[in-house]
Amino acid sequence: MPRTERWGRPYPDNRDWSIYNALLVKRGEFYLSLDFIDRWDEHLSQMNAGKRGRPFQYPESFIAWMAGIHTFLQMPYRQMEGFVRRLAAFIPGLKAADYTTLFRRIQRLDLSLPVVPELLGEDIIVAADSTGIKVTNRGEWMREKWRVRRGWIKLHVMIDVETNQALGLEITDESVQDDQMFIPLLDQTQQHGSEEHPVYRVLADGAYDRNELFNTLEQRRIASGIKTRVDAATHSTGSPYRAECVRDRNRWGGYPMWSRVVTYGMRWKAEGFFSGFKRIFGEGVQATSQEGMFREIRMKVNCYNRMLALAGGQAS
Repeated sequence: MPRTERWGRPYPDNRDWSIYNALLVKRGEFYLSLDFIDRWDEHLSQMNAGKRGRPFQYPESFIAWMAGIHTFLQMPYRQMEGFVRRLAAFIPGLKAADYTTLFRRIQRLDLSLPVVPELLGEDIIVAADSTGIKVTNRGEWMREKWRVRRGWIKLHVMIDVETNQALGLEITDESVQDDQMFIPLLDQTQQHGSEEHPVYRVLADGAYDRNELFNTLEQRRIASGIKTRVDAATHSTGSPYRAECVRDRNRWGGYPMWSRVVTYGMRWKAEGFFSGFKRIFGEGVQATSQEGMFREIRMKVNCYNRMLALAGGQAS
């Protein structure tokens, strides 16, 4: 089979590896970032101000830290109680919580996507994509022999190609198509970007080649980096902006030049996000209910975003 010539430009790796190595080492500080201990009493007083009923005994920052330990180390709740009890014996100011308290408080945590706006550029270029998360470790033989099929979960994200932060996050089952989550992802991304960091361009593959998505981009004055079909119409068939993008692609001589103009190659940052995410957290989930699976994945993405922010947005 003849080898197909690569028309895309190779990615120039210009990063300073000494700085990059230091940033990767710094990520290890995430596991034992105990800054919340210094503001333990302050956080508790704020949480209990005007509260009726039993007051909180543990600040939200401590619960969020324990949720990170649970997520990264996949530590069961009873073991977490023993872990923090032993850790409290060495660290003044740290108070141990029982496993039932940890479980209930972690289940009530705010799981909105954490984003550091200070790391974002003036004009944001984002990449949209999705990946599958396994819901069982059953192998191919089990599925074939016993006709067991539980499907998978889809993780939809929009990634800032400069900082690698996830700016939009949606979790669905396998029946939901990628393009159906595009507008909700874009809404979240624009909320995180605000007027100071507007979204300039969206990069996406052919799964997002839909008229309504091009119309949405045109209405919001966002440039398209969506890959259109080879035989796409050059006249309006429901989206004048899509037809304009197709004419531009043809005028530039096809996909190779089009990809350079719109920096379509940077869409690989979404693939890099998924690769780093799965290397750290694995390709499956431990929860058994769908709601628990969705919460588990959201907690993992939140922790990964915080880790990227701690390391200055460098990819793993």
